[in-house]
Parts: sequence; structure tokens; C-alpha cells
Amino acid sequence: MSVDESLLKNCIDTFINNDMIDVKPTILIVDDEINNLQLLKRTFRGLYNIVTASNGYEALDIINKEGDAISLIVSDQKMPEMEGTEFLKRVNEKHPEIVKILLTGHQDSDIIVSAINDCQLYQYILKPFDPEELKVSVDNGLKKFALASRKTLILKDLKELFYKTIKSISCALDAKDPYTHGHSLRVTLYSLILASKLGLNDTALEEIETAGLLHDIGKIGIPQSILCKNDKLTDEEFEVMKDHTNRGEQMIKSVKKLTAVASWLKSHHERWDGRGYPSGLKGTEIPLFARIIALADTYDAMTSTRPYRKALPHEIAIQEIKRCAGMQFDPELAEIFVANEAEIKAAKENPEEYYPKLSFLQKYINNAEAILQLNKSNS
Repeated sequence: MSVDESLLKNCIDTFINNDMIDVKPTILIVDDEINNLQLLKRTFRGLYNIVTASNGYEALDIINKEGDAISLIVSDQKMPEMEGTEFLKRVNEKHPEIVKILLTGHQDSDIIVSAINDCQLYQYILKPFDPEELKVSVDNGLKKFALASRKTLILKDLKELFYKTIKSISCALDAKDPYTHGHSLRVTLYSLILASKLGLNDTALEEIETAGLLHDIGKIGIPQSILCKNDKLTDEEFEVMKDHTNRGEQMIKSVKKLTAVASWLKSHHERWDGRGYPSGLKGTEIPLFARIIALADTYDAMTSTRPYRKALPHEIAIQEIKRCAGMQFDPELAEIFVANEAEIKAAKENPEEYYPKLSFLQKYINNAEAILQLNKSNS
């Protein structure tokens, strides 16, 4: 089994073997009358985590802070400042997954139809209500939430695992050669800075980050004697090294989410003038994201110490990028890179601090962990 396959298997085994956390559902009760709030709290006491609010604005504030931890809402319709349907409509805009039950003293068909259409209302219940019947409705609503959210939670867990695996593989790759320690992270960081200046959307930036972290994954199959050689490579050794682009593509192209990334990995050593490898692509034949990574990769190579030479100063590397624009590099990207050299230099000097500010993968992982901690605290 190869290094990357073993690492992925270990990550998956760890994920599968982790104990599932038994989280008690949290319901939000909204009513402006204190007696009704007390009755509803007594009805559900001991069954669920209960959060209460006395009006729609107070409830929205709770949703904004803890919406990811709330499974179901029971709201009165007639309340001052904001009616129940308006409150639930606003909730639905950000949290359509939350199950919504409306309590109303009047069987107004227009209100009910509006609530069903605008709020994705699960059920309306006429007042005065039977506590036992309300319990059944809430229990059924929570079962609906559990079924709907189970797939979402599994997908979130797998996505978090996927991102953590990518970062782990990237770190393992850099660890093979002490002279390239942190290389993948820095290339990713410079690529994100450059891509953000192009106005690319969040999905594109997430893909750029993934490609940056994995851009040299094909080197896992390159002999250590070549990777860590204390001198320039021979022609034969360089041919072996060049094959890491093809190896990288082959390793990840079967992963559906990484199909596009695989082509960028293959092309990140192509040149604008067509003299690169492995396919001799030229100009815009080279995928945009591969052109971005190529520029970031070369800058980091120039400004990093290698066994056979010392690192070039930032200023010299920038001059070299200017010189090679239109030959090695996409001239427009090179111009943008140079125009933002101050930010590039700041990132180079402190990548560990700079990276979390731009990393989409790290933000996702942090959000997932924050939700997990919130659920723990409410259980």
C-alpha cells in the first residue's frame, strides 16, 4: 500500500471508529405570554433542551447565535412587534432545515397557506392545545428533522474528513524533503492571494486551495535519492522528477470531486511559451488554475533554500517574474502578482499566521468543530 493510500485508510478508520455523540435535540419556544411559555416548558421539560424567547426579535437573535444547534421551533402567531409567520419566514431564509410549528388561536386559511408556502411550515396547531397532542407533533417533527439532517451531517463529516486528509497528505509530502518543508502551504497561500485578486468565487478559491495543497502529490512516488539530492539533477533524474505531474494526475483523477484538480496538477509545470512539460501546452491552452499555481510554485522555489543553492531575496524573485512574463508565465497573472508583491512578501514571512485568514478548508473545519462543541454544550 502506498503512503497516500495508507494515510487515507488511517484517516477513514479513525473517523469510522469515533464514538457517535448522543445529542439531545434543542427546541426554541417563542411566545409573548409568560404563562404560555411556562406551560410549554413544563410540557417538554426533561425531553429536550429548551430555549425560550418572548418575541420575534429576541428569537431571531437566538437563531443568529445558535441556529445550527436548534432542531425545531414552536412559535405563537399573535405577538407584538413581529407576528409568528413573519418570524418563521425570516428563520426559513437562513435555516430552512429547522422544523417549524405555529400555534394560532384562529383558523385563518390565508395565514395558514401563507405560512406553509413562505415558512415551510411543518404544522399549525389551534389554541388551546392538548399538551399530549403537541408532544406527539413535536416528536414527529424532530424525527423528520433527524431524517433530513442525517444525510447532511454525514456529508459534512465526510467533507471535513476529506479536507483534513488533503492537509495531512500535503504535510506528509513536505516532510519527505526537509528543504521543502512548508512548500505546499506557501504555494497554496500565494495562489489564494493571486486568485482572490481575480475576483474568483468561493467555490473556485476552495478548488485552488485544494490544488495548491496537492500540487506535488505525484512526488510521493519519486525516489528519495532524487528528491533530496544535494546537487543538481542529471538529465535522467530530471526526467524521473518531471513524471510527478503525470503521477499526480493519475493518483487523484478517479476522485469525482478532484477531476478538475487532477488536470491542474498535471499542467502546473507548463509554460506560457509552450516549452514546459509534460504536454507542451501553450498560452491559454494551460488551465487558468494551473497557471496560477505555476507562478506561485516558481516564486516559492526561488525564495526557498535548496541543497544546491541559497534562497533568492524576494526583490530578486519579483524581478525574475517580471522578466519571464510572457515566456514562462501568463503575462496578466504576472502583472497582478507583481502589483501585490507587498502582500506576497508578508505572507512569505509569516505563512502560518497568514494562511488561516484565507483558507477556506480551515474555516470549514473550524466551523464544523465549533458546531460540534455547541452541540456538546447543549447535550
